[in-house]
Order: sequence, then structure tokens, then C-alpha cells
Amino acid sequence: MASLLHAGATSARGLVSGDKTEWMPPALLWLITAVLILGHQGTALTYGFPLLSVLVGAWLYFRSPARYVGFVWWLWFLSPEVRRLADWSKGSYTPTSLIQIAPLAVTMLCGFSLVRFYPILAQRRGLPVLLILFGLAYGLLIGIVSSGPLAALYDLANWLYPILIGFHIMVNTRDYPAFRETIINTFIWGMLAMGLYGVVQFFIMPAWDVLWMVGAQMSSQGDPVPQGVRVFSTMNSSGPFALAMLGSMVFVLAAQHKVRWIAGGFGFISFALSLVRSTWGGWVIALIMLLVKSNNKVRFRIIASGVLLVGLCVPLLAIGPVADRMQTRLQTLTNLNDDQSYQARNQFYASFAKTAFTDVAGEGMGATGTSTKLSSGNEGQLGQYGNFDSGVMNVPFVLGWPGTLLYLLGIGWLVMRAVFASFKLGDDKFVASCLSLALAILAMIVFTNTLVGTGGALLFMSLFSILSAAHYEKQRRRSKVVFHGESD
Repeated sequence: MASLLHAGATSARGLVSGDKTEWMPPALLWLITAVLILGHQGTALTYGFPLLSVLVGAWLYFRSPARYVGFVWWLWFLSPEVRRLADWSKGSYTPTSLIQIAPLAVTMLCGFSLVRFYPILAQRRGLPVLLILFGLAYGLLIGIVSSGPLAALYDLANWLYPILIGFHIMVNTRDYPAFRETIINTFIWGMLAMGLYGVVQFFIMPAWDVLWMVGAQMSSQGDPVPQGVRVFSTMNSSGPFALAMLGSMVFVLAAQHKVRWIAGGFGFISFALSLVRSTWGGWVIALIMLLVKSNNKVRFRIIASGVLLVGLCVPLLAIGPVADRMQTRLQTLTNLNDDQSYQARNQFYASFAKTAFTDVAGEGMGATGTSTKLSSGNEGQLGQYGNFDSGVMNVPFVLGWPGTLLYLLGIGWLVMRAVFASFKLGDDKFVASCLSLALAILAMIVFTNTLVGTGGALLFMSLFSILSAAHYEKQRRRSKVVFHGESD
């Protein structure tokens, strides 16, 4: 047992000091990407980026499980921008690009953890995962029949990869300190990079982003002109970007980096300019949970940090075109009768609730979202339920009653275990951040399906990080008992 803790401490020290053999392959990937972009080699980038990403991801998966998770998040953060730059280099928009497969393919490498450590599924800590997997398996079988194998498998990957990330963290409990350090570092530096680019995007609107917005017909993101766009920064749309910023602004409270204030400033401004009200609410919920969970000293720090952050950002948000956009969006929170988005969501709930909750068998994977483009007969276009704006109804509609029961039982079990475990780890600020983020993500399910995609990855990463911290602490205490026993 002591050897396990020694290995974890060694991993953490190696992460902080920086092992050249671990950071060089990712750095080389981004260097090659930059060279191809500057050389206007869009075609080479389209084929080379996903291939190199998978190779680097596989190398990191076996070499450094913690750094692998950080690399996965950087791919989700930056791959959409790489895709847009590749199209711009080629001079034309391409409806489908291999680059967009890169983050999903690298993330699915976590599936090796499921194969390598499958006996854990029979243990108490693995049973919730087993329930979730059975629920998804049911949805897959129904989806293959109703939507076709391609659509069902693609949709399964989007439901599955958040659980795989969490399971990967859980089975590498001995490296918990390294995972904690990696996650905090990734989100702080990611917030700095994406927040800064988000400000540039709002005020300048680069040509490659214009090309993508026009080609993809992203009218929901505003107008492709300076000061007319809803900031989505380096990601595909404002929704996933706002979720990434939500996670970053929660984790920043657990960080000690000097750069966190600069990152927080740019991140907060871009987060506000994304105009995603559900994540604004999620951030408020996360802060409230942190205040409730923390002691008086930490509460004071959170409040002081919030006041400082708002003081730095409000002057910019309260003047000129930024103020106009913010004021218009904030007015919709108090005048819901004139809010078209709110009215459309209400109408959708009223008209579709009966269909979603009375479909006992479910429609299966591939019935909703972007996966409908792969369904038979849709010819690459979004299907009838391509835009599905409710997680509450998406789960039963896709998984049916059997799949929903298994899936929600597994998630409920995980949440309860994480909540109880967090009370035993009151001194770990990272655990408190993870719990508040997970509960905020769950609260947002009314507006969108935060159990899949970026929201799902944040949710399961947070829950399993808490469980990993609890298991690591238990191992540490046992090793102390063994060590003292041997000394005596």
C-alpha cells in the first residue's frame, strides 16, 4: 500500500517538475499544427491532425494517465479552431472535416481502461458504472434498429466518453494528486487562452471564424461581424464554450497560480459575452454550493475573489457595444414574455412532454442531436429532432423506460457517494470545486442535456475525482497504520 502512495507522490512531483518525455509529444503536435497553418497546408492538416492526435493520445494514455486527461481537454478546447483554420487555409468551407473526429477518437481511448480494469465493475465502486453502461447498451440496440448503426454508434460515443473519462480517473486512484494538478492547470491555462481569444473574436471577428459561421449557417451565434457575435472562442458554439468557462471559473478557486487573475478576467468577460443564460445560472449555483460547503475562511476568500473579479471586468462590460449586448440579454431574464427562446422552450415542453415520457421502449441512440445527420434517409441533414433543447426529455426519449431507469440509478448512486465522500474531505478545495460544479451541471439539465458532451465530461470528471480523492485518502491512512505498525 505504501508503494502505491509513493507512486502517486512521484507522479505528482513529476507533473510539477515537467518530464520532457511527457510534454514533448503534445508540444510537437501543436508545433506541426502551427507550421501547417502558417504554410496554408489545409489539406495536410485535415488528415495529419487527427492521426497525430491519436498517436500522441495513445502514447500519453500508457505513459502518463493524468497528462492524457489534460491532453484530451486541450483537444476539445482547440480542435474546432484548428478545423476552421484548415478550411480557411484551403479557401473553402467543408461541411464535414476529419479534424472534428480527433478529440472524440482520442477520448475514446479511455475505453482501454474499461477493458484493462473490467473486474472493478464488479466491485462496489464500479457498480454505478455498470448500471450506466447497461442503460446505454439498451439505447444502442434500439437505435441500431430505428436509426441505423452509424447514427447509433456516433451518438453512443457522445454519451459514453464522459463516463469513460471518469472511469479512467477512478482506476488510477494512486495518481490522484497528479490528476488534480493536471485538471487545475489545464482549465486555468485553457481559460486564459480561450478567454483572450474570445475577446479578440468579439471585437475583431477573424476571417476563418466568419467563413465557418457563414458556411455552417450558425445564425444562433449572432452575426459574423465584430461586436455582433455570441462568443464561442475556439470551440464549436457558445454553449460548449460557456460550459468550459463555467468549469474553469469554478476550478480557479482551487488554484494557486499567479496567472489565475488574468485568466479569470479574460474568461469572465468571454463567458459573459457568450450570452448563455443557463450557464450564468449554473455559475451562480456553483458559487452558492461552494459558499455552503466551505468554512468561514474559504467563504471570505470566495467572496473577495468574486468582488475583485467583478471589479476588474464590470468597467469593460458596462460601456459601449458590450454594454448594449449585455443589457439586451439581461432584460430577457426579467421580461420572459418577450423572450422568444423561453417561449419556444415552453412550447416544446408542453407539446413534446407526453411523447417523451410515454415512449416506453424509447427511440434509441441516433434519434436526437447531430447524430441524426447519419441516420438513414436524412442525407447528411439534421433530422426531425436534430435540435433537442431539453435533457430532462432527451434521456427518456432516447433510452426509454428500461434504459432510463438503469442510467439514472447509476448517476444517482454516483452523486450520493460523491456528496458523502466530500464531507470527509473538507480540506480539499479541489473536491469542493468538483462537487459544486457537478451539482450545477445537474441543475442545468432542464435547459439542455448536460449528461453528454462537454457538460457530461465535466460532470463525470468531477464526480469520479471526488471518489478518487476519497479512495486515495483511505489508502493513505491505511499506509500510515501499516507504516507505524512496522516501525513498532
